[in-house]
Amino acid sequence: MADASTAEVPTVVLCGGRGTRISEMSQVVPKPMLSVGGRPILWHIMKIYASHGYTDFVLALGWLGEEIRRFFLHYDALTSDFVIELGRGGGIRFINDHTEESWRVACIETGVDALTGTRVRRATRHLADGTVMVTYGDGVGTVDIQGLLAFHREHGRLATVTAVHPPGRFGELVIDGGGGVTQFAEKPEAGAGSINGGFMVFEKDAIERYIPADADVMLEQEPLTSLAADGQLMAYVHDGFWQQMDTPRERRLLEDLWGSGQAPWKVWD
Repeated sequence: MADASTAEVPTVVLCGGRGTRISEMSQVVPKPMLSVGGRPILWHIMKIYASHGYTDFVLALGWLGEEIRRFFLHYDALTSDFVIELGRGGGIRFINDHTEESWRVACIETGVDALTGTRVRRATRHLADGTVMVTYGDGVGTVDIQGLLAFHREHGRLATVTAVHPPGRFGELVIDGGGGVTQFAEKPEAGAGSINGGFMVFEKDAIERYIPADADVMLEQEPLTSLAADGQLMAYVHDGFWQQMDTPRERRLLEDLWGSGQAPWKVWD
């Protein structure tokens, strides 16, 4: 568990995209709400952070964000057994507790079709200065969140991304021997290097300086490339399990792992 000081670091989860690669499965359900093992992939991501002691979440909502709002508004009823007495004077009694009782979840509208950088800036506008963690609403892994945050604080730069090694259709990172990101190449033609797997950390100052308030921008383009060019972006190397749920095949993979009892990202009891 994180200590009292680090447990207050908020985590922004990007939940607003349309999920075009998995659109046949998400015409009426936002991708973060697609289930793995009976629970939304968003829940799995939040459980990863919570298992390390980080339970202050900011959900950056967009397309079909109302479905995510409904899930958390009715969370107790959807995740607990209960007895309800109907009629006047009736009520509801929850039979069992759940381990998410300490979570704080802010649902923030960031625009139906806003780009990722803009979502981050809008989602963090009410947060205090300091450190903010950011991740995507469709990727799970065995990332050591406490180790990531400690690495970020030790190097003293403005931003950190987690470097992973999956297929090459994502933005590729060029990393120097000290862990500094010297180049951020958005969706290269080919390559076998590290990519940005999410699980990012930013100082609030980086968000305000590198993400403009008057333009709609992709986080993975100008903000990260500019941070890298200015020597302010570092990479936390993760060699363990990481998997995005971007296609129906990838969802089936995660479902199979969960169903087999061999889901590596299930680091909670």
